[in-house]
Amino acid sequence: MKCFKLPSGRVLVVTQGDITRVSLDAIVNPANTMMVMGGGVAGAIKRVGGDEIELEAMRYAPVPIGEAIVTGAGRLPSKYVIHAPTVERPGSPSNPRFVELAVRASLKVAVERGFQSIAFPALGAGVGGLDVSEASESIARVVRESLSPSLVVLIARDAEALAKMESGVRRALDVEPEDCRVEIFKASPQA
Repeated sequence: MKCFKLPSGRVLVVTQGDITRVSLDAIVNPANTMMVMGGGVAGAIKRVGGDEIELEAMRYAPVPIGEAIVTGAGRLPSKYVIHAPTVERPGSPSNPRFVELAVRASLKVAVERGFQSIAFPALGAGVGGLDVSEASESIARVVRESLSPSLVVLIARDAEALAKMESGVRRALDVEPEDCRVEIFKASPQA
């Protein structure tokens, strides 16, 4: 786990894990404008958190790129899900501009709602087609320039994505991170 210090005492953490196990105020779903939660991160959020997340989000559809909505988190350990479109239609490509707009919209609603912590996957990567490093650089740049919760977490799904995520964040922030430990994951249920 790496921590990047930001202005005003904020911290951006880069770590590896499962975003559906994150226990923060909100996690961000890289949505499509129709709020259909089919594959990728959205599909995982729906599988773990429940269909009610998608049903609530779809009541707001269509949500244009550059806006974000907040729903309950169902059975997820986080309190809320912020749905920020990074693609027009399910399975369509994303681009760095869409990612930047999605991050700005996510941070705006998080600050408006008084959230102190938020977690992002590599928005626009995976189904959206962007490289994790490029997506992470866009996310970190917007976080640095915007009002945000005091704790912002970027979650990589595996070691390869983590290395790319750290590289993108370093390029955007031009600072070296520190090793750190922040409790963000809910403990696995005991067998």
